[in-house]
Amino acid sequence: MDTIISADGTGVRVYEQGRGPTILIVGPGLDDGTRTKKLATMLAKRYRVIRLHRRQYRLDLKTDGAGFSVAQEVDDVLAVAHHVGRPVIIYGHSSGATVALEALVASQPSFVGAIIFEPAIVVDTPWAGEDNEVITQARAALYAGKPGKAMAIFTRYSIGLPAWQARSVGVLTTLVPRYRRLAPSQIDDLQAMDALGPRLDAYAQIALPTLLLGGDRSPSRLGAPLAALERVMPNAERAVMHGLDHGADVKAPKKVARIIETFANKVLEER
Repeated sequence: MDTIISADGTGVRVYEQGRGPTILIVGPGLDDGTRTKKLATMLAKRYRVIRLHRRQYRLDLKTDGAGFSVAQEVDDVLAVAHHVGRPVIIYGHSSGATVALEALVASQPSFVGAIIFEPAIVVDTPWAGEDNEVITQARAALYAGKPGKAMAIFTRYSIGLPAWQARSVGVLTTLVPRYRRLAPSQIDDLQAMDALGPRLDAYAQIALPTLLLGGDRSPSRLGAPLAALERVMPNAERAVMHGLDHGADVKAPKKVARIIETFANKVLEER
């Protein structure tokens, strides 16, 4: 793929494989663009798959340590979509799903459909709490050189994982260098999600075919946004993956790929 330049002049980093109609993948937190490689490889048998390395998780761009806004990440998504041209189906996961929704709000004509996997949208209370306590505590842990503790705080009190599972996330973060490096970006991402505030009125204007996807083993905090979107989006349908959770794209990529393919085929046939 040729070099893609975002609205502010930043080069957009993507990974591309396959041929056919385009599926643009916007990954979740802690993703350096490699998390969805298996999923993309499966989809690439029939589609041109483009994985975005979100700028929120590009350490080469964070020279001053500051995070990026959702609007900046939306500009990157739209730069890729405009470069590719229609038809583009966007798949967003978690905070990446929020970015995908905002891209649809900004430019519906750039896409023909969307798969939204458990988006990190604000429905009622902010993800970091009314007093921003999660971010305050997580940043204190980061400043103390404890990225594992920061991720345990984030997953326990923002996502709603059980205490034992949040501790496991903390241990994994401590042991895996890539996760240690990206932990501060996850907290930046959390802050960016809350900065948007409630946006259901805007998402209600999205008329494109949209699949709202989630797992029945995900924390209830992650299911609430899907229920809220299902109520307000006029052309959305809901799909629940039984026995799977927020990590379904990694744990069961074949199943997620089949769901995406089925939806994409339906959307493209109806055009």
